[in-house]
Amino acid sequence: MRTFLVLFILNLIPFGLLAQLSLTIEICNLRNNNGKIHLELSNEKKEQVAAISKNISGEKCIIVIENVKPSRYAFKFIHDENMNDKLDTSWLGIPKEGFGFSNNPSMTFGPPSFDKTVFELNESIVINCKPKYF
Repeated sequence: MRTFLVLFILNLIPFGLLAQLSLTIEICNLRNNNGKIHLELSNEKKEQVAAISKNISGEKCIIVIENVKPSRYAFKFIHDENMNDKLDTSWLGIPKEGFGFSNNPSMTFGPPSFDKTVFELNESIVINCKPKYF
């Protein structure tokens, strides 16, 4: 009877409230170990849900975000080599530091659309990214 009661109560709770996932982001091929990686994770409504800064080691950075709810997300990051908390650009607006987005979208002029960077998170996953340098 006790088992039945526990199962009944668990069925009343939406699965999304129980499921807390882990998102691991591996950023490889950084041009050096200088500075930090600054990463912003946004939900499908384009609302920021996490902002993380992490050191670089071995020309890569691994960021783990715990307790993420199943949903659709996107992220962007910069390789802040001089640790001034911004993406440095030339007078023409061309980035001097590395940057990237989830899904590693191709870019022509300007950042990719949000839709090209969105991914579905319904299980704990590892996403590999490479920065772009000009």
